[in-house]
Amino acid sequence: MLAKGERIMKKFLTLFLALVLMLPLAACNGKDEPAEKPAEGGNAEAPQYKVGIMTGTVSQGEEEFRAGEKWKNNLGDGIVHVTYPDKFSQEQETTISNMKSMAADPDVKALIIVQAVPGTAAGIDAVRESRPDILVIAGAPHDDPEVISTRADICIDLDQYQRGVNIMDTAKEMGAETFIHYSFPRHMSYVLLAARRDELKKRAEEVGINFVEVDAPDPTGDAGTPGAQQFILEDVPRQVETYGKNTAFFSTNCGMQEPLIKAVIQEGAFYPEQCCPSPYHAYPGALGIEIPQDKAGDIDYLNDQIREAVAAKDATGHFATWKYPANVVMINAGVEYAKLFAEGKVENNDIDKMIELLGDATNGEVDAKLMDDVDNFILLTIPSQQF
Repeated sequence: MLAKGERIMKKFLTLFLALVLMLPLAACNGKDEPAEKPAEGGNAEAPQYKVGIMTGTVSQGEEEFRAGEKWKNNLGDGIVHVTYPDKFSQEQETTISNMKSMAADPDVKALIIVQAVPGTAAGIDAVRESRPDILVIAGAPHDDPEVISTRADICIDLDQYQRGVNIMDTAKEMGAETFIHYSFPRHMSYVLLAARRDELKKRAEEVGINFVEVDAPDPTGDAGTPGAQQFILEDVPRQVETYGKNTAFFSTNCGMQEPLIKAVIQEGAFYPEQCCPSPYHAYPGALGIEIPQDKAGDIDYLNDQIREAVAAKDATGHFATWKYPANVVMINAGVEYAKLFAEGKVENNDIDKMIELLGDATNGEVDAKLMDDVDNFILLTIPSQQF
């Protein structure tokens, strides 16, 4: 039997050996260095930032909404996606409030607004009070260029002057003899939309087409979008009865496009382009095209589906649009620019870089230029295609 002193010595030796054996394990596990210490020359984690996107709702601008939704799905918390109200003209305070809400998050480094509806300019003013550093890109603005360009860092819109020529030339190629232009006073108060109307009218006279303006209900009015859509469905047959099947139809409003396509097919008339030209804009809904998940974002697939659907209705050569979705291109290029801005790789209005990104979003098939006398307002067109 061991003496008391020997027992104590044995316990001490056992404990000492155990500690010695544990030292290599501690070194292997890196416990001798603080876990939070970053590697020399690096960061503990990548910089975090968010991009805010404001679009219309599904009923007022589905393709823009889906583009924002897609970015949200791709980048998760890196994207804040909100919408402006359907009756945006009467509910501008909601648009302003939603913009302020996005900007209240200090991680949001940029706002992409497409379409930049009434209330956007005032919203930018409100945002700038607390966030003068935030980047704002306004796409398809409804305010006059001199109003929105003094507030947003970069503005992007369709080249409505050139579109007036291009749309009428497409109608002429299709065989149109009359051109019906649906709009309402609110839209005709917008400088660029009125300029496009004037160019359409001028070009119609040059190529020998009868130009007819028809007042339609404003979808932001009391009857809302359903009332405006019902008017289109009822009026197109009346116009064809008056002017014949060789009539081309154009509306300045997004919510009217789907019923307009349906009515044109039914009457055997022509549809040279939407207000916001894009294969996604109203064609799938009007033609009953379902886009499978694995084909989402596949523009070539959609163009083929539209072509087949139009042919099945014996309407080949009666429809056209741009090869790429205009407003989606603005959103995609805008978000890419915002990411570069948040990472400190571009300033707030590098126009050359934005034009480069617009080209990337269209595989190089874009004609973009600055508006005369406005150094931050880009006008763009994309080649058209007939179905």
